Formats: sequence, structure tokens, C-alpha cells
Amino acid sequence: MSSNISGYSIYSVEAKKRTKVSTLDGLYPSLPAEKKYEIIYADPPWDYGGKMQYDKSSIKTENIGFSKNIFISAATFKYPTLKLKELMSLNVQSIAANNCLLFMWTTGPQLSNSMKLGSAWGFDYKTVAFVWDKMMHNPGRYTLSQTEFCLVFKKGCIPSPRGARNIRQLVRTPRSKHSEKPEEVIDGITKMFPYQNKIELFARKNYLGWDNWGLEVPKAKIKIMDHVDCHSNENSSQMQPLSCE
Repeated sequence: MSSNISGYSIYSVEAKKRTKVSTLDGLYPSLPAEKKYEIIYADPPWDYGGKMQYDKSSIKTENIGFSKNIFISAATFKYPTLKLKELMSLNVQSIAANNCLLFMWTTGPQLSNSMKLGSAWGFDYKTVAFVWDKMMHNPGRYTLSQTEFCLVFKKGCIPSPRGARNIRQLVRTPRSKHSEKPEEVIDGITKMFPYQNKIELFARKNYLGWDNWGLEVPKAKIKIMDHVDCHSNENSSQMQPLSCE
């Protein structure tokens, strides 16, 4: 192989081949019409400006003659990502009930954008609902990256009636597939708010008790960690009246 060949000249071609794009006329399918939700759970496909992960296989002095395949990884290889302006254009307000909580996944580099996005969707930031310790780390520019965060935003009051109040903030479970989040989180949200209308945005699974929206939602319903939602919204009339918290 020519000495003029660089790692970049190889992986840039591969990156273009692997980058996922939406085949729809618009960015995403239309959001559900004629239904409001008290709980919205979102894992936005954050755009990292084409940032990719490499290892030493991209360095010519480490991978002599580039005899070994060059490792590259990026979010855009797994799903179509959206820039902040595109995410803000989604009319999430149209599906939010007057009293609604938004649980939103984010990473350290996207924290500032998360605040802007929650506000654009009509919510006020409240706190960090969950911290996921992935029990493995990625290289970081400052410290080794090991955690992700699920923030909670509020519109109006906290939806009532309430369910469990003892769900822990810290979730320690090894990461699995790229961007796949631990089911302990959606299970915890379900237990906290078992009676409300709930929807997962940018979903890749179709959980019982939830409506789901995104590009990759399978048709078959599955249980969340064998958690059976035996309640229906009709039962909520028997619970305490709504109070603002």
C-alpha cells in the first residue's frame, strides 16, 4: 500500500458508506394525533457533528501498511441523527397534557442542548431523574466517560395519581448495544406513574403499557422486565385528586 495512504483516507470513505439517513419525506413520522400524554420518555438522536471514535488501528505507525481493518464508530452509523434545530422543530407540545413530565436522555456534551430542547418543547427543567453507570468507560477529553443522564422536565403539575416513590436515581448496569438504554429506567418510570398515558419517543422497542413513536418501532408488544401493568387509566378515577407539586 502506498506510503501516502493515511488512516483518514480509508475511514472517511467507510464513514460515508455507513452513515444512516432517514428515507422519509420528513425527518420523522408524524406524532400521534388526538391523544395527550402525561408521561413522555425520549432518547433524542443527538448529533455530535460527525464525531467518530477510533483506536490505534487508524495510526500508520501502529497499523503498518494498514494491514488490519481500521476501527471506527459513530452514532450516525446506527441511526439518523438530528441537529438541535431539527429536534426543536418536533411539535412535542401537541401531545403533552396540561400536566406532563418529560424524561429525556442526554450525555455530558449535550447537557446544554438538552435544556434548550426541553424548553422548546414547552417544559421547565427540574432535576436529574436517573444516572446510568454503564460500568465501562469510553475515552474522554477530560475524564473517562462512564455515565449518561435521564433528566426530568415538567409542564404544569406532576401528574397524579402517583405510584411508587422509592425508585432509585442511580442505575448500575453494563451497557449493551449502542444507545440502548437500561430497561430499569422505563420500568421505574412506569412504576412511578402506572395510571397515566405514556409514550416513548425515538423508541426501538414496543413496551406494554406505552405508546411508541420513531423510525424503528417493532410491531410486537413486549413486557418491561416482566413488569405487568395490570392497571388501566379507568382506575385513576378511584385515586386521589390532582394536586400541583
